[in-house]
Amino acid sequence: MPASHRLAVLAVAASVLMPTACYALDAYLRALSSGPTGLSLCGSDGPLASSDVCKQTDYDALTAKIEKALQASLAKAPANIRPLLKRDQAWFNEIMLSAAGPIHEFDDDEIKEAFVETLRQRATTVEAIKAGFGRAGFSGTWVNTFGSVVIRPVDGGRYRLAFDTRAVYGLGSDRRRACKAGALVKPSSGGWLTGTMLPDDDAPAKADDRAADTRAEPVKPIPVKMRRQGETLRVVLGDTERRDEDRPHCEHMWQITASYFASGKQDTATDKVDTAFVAPTFDCSRPGTASEEEICADPDMAENDQKLNRAGKALLPRLDEATRRALTEDQRSWVKSQTNQYPQFLHPAWEKQTSQMHYTADARDKLERLQRERIALIEGFDDTRSGLAGTWLAYNAALQVTVNKDGSVTAKGWKWDQGDWKAGCDYEISGRLVDGGAFRSSDGRKNPDTLERDHATLVVNRLDDVFAKKRWNKDGTEDASADEPKCRRNLSNSSTARLFPARPSPDIDNMNSSIR
Repeated sequence: MPASHRLAVLAVAASVLMPTACYALDAYLRALSSGPTGLSLCGSDGPLASSDVCKQTDYDALTAKIEKALQASLAKAPANIRPLLKRDQAWFNEIMLSAAGPIHEFDDDEIKEAFVETLRQRATTVEAIKAGFGRAGFSGTWVNTFGSVVIRPVDGGRYRLAFDTRAVYGLGSDRRRACKAGALVKPSSGGWLTGTMLPDDDAPAKADDRAADTRAEPVKPIPVKMRRQGETLRVVLGDTERRDEDRPHCEHMWQITASYFASGKQDTATDKVDTAFVAPTFDCSRPGTASEEEICADPDMAENDQKLNRAGKALLPRLDEATRRALTEDQRSWVKSQTNQYPQFLHPAWEKQTSQMHYTADARDKLERLQRERIALIEGFDDTRSGLAGTWLAYNAALQVTVNKDGSVTAKGWKWDQGDWKAGCDYEISGRLVDGGAFRSSDGRKNPDTLERDHATLVVNRLDDVFAKKRWNKDGTEDASADEPKCRRNLSNSSTARLFPARPSPDIDNMNSSIR
């Protein structure tokens, strides 16, 4: 559904709540498929506009050929696949725009010709995608802007995959993302075929050092899975760590996680598979954000979206009005966070030198884990909880509260600002239960730590929003007379949060910053 309706995904079961208004999106959050697909290298805003190379090579003709082939393929593509193909072209354009300037400033005809050949090959690739629509099974070649995977059936219903990805963002080895690797998968649950990446035959032999081998942890195989998502092939890598020295032919494996399009007609149709498109709760022919595009691309995340919607409808009617309103407001904020999640990890700003590159595996992983965490809260919402003890979660905070037999209380928590790691707030709270279960902090501040139950919710440090604003003077210096900050980072950060009771779950990311 559009962003304006997704904000009210939990409110549909509660008639007392008003519909949510749409919020403005920054350009980088919007679906890439909503923008133009044409690539301009020599236009007024193109990276080569002021260069003589445009006189030497007719780049306009090359890019026009790509656009013509793309429009022909889009005309044949199903409506729910067109945005994914347009996104794939937008990524290709980003790669070429990143590489164009540096490559043509360098006096190397071979490198420049490789750039031109990449443009020629893209037109051929998109033309082959047009012919590939309607493929029945897995077998054959599948392509996208990052490269290809060739799939061949082997014994026992298994398939062997051969990946060959290559994306050049400019000059130098740090601007290249390349991988040649294989995998073996077999049918599994939920329509997926699962397996592991095969070892690299050219990996250097390990030294025969028994003492070192005893201490070293064995290298875990890298999981991989694939499934049809309508007229696309979805491939997803697991998040197991790997070492580059184990794979000399695969320096960067991240871009294996992606949507692939069938290239050319299938020679044989012996392998019949389920080609159904798993749809989320919104229209995949018109995704509004980059995160929605990715949810449409991936059957697991589309199912997560459905699951979250069902869980919300089941939960809301059993909550009291105050809790229902608080949770609906928190869900609005969570939807905005989800909107940020995919683009923030696709082009991570903290990777200063490589933020223009596409970290498709990381971005998919973080978005899916954010979904699972939210599902764990809504499905495991512990609305019968009394007292303070337990796991508490909100769209921007997590807290684990422990109450000991002697009445002492410890709480460790974390509050975050989505995508801004410097704004994180780690804090610890300690105190005792007094006066029939009320919490009293052990610190002696003007602004003591507080933990207060409010219906089913827990309010942490209710007054810290106000105190945080007073910790800086108008001239930007720290106010020495102000209350001691509760957060371990920026003095002006506030630890105030309203959290919800969640049953323990491996999907709740407690105090771990990996999906923020």
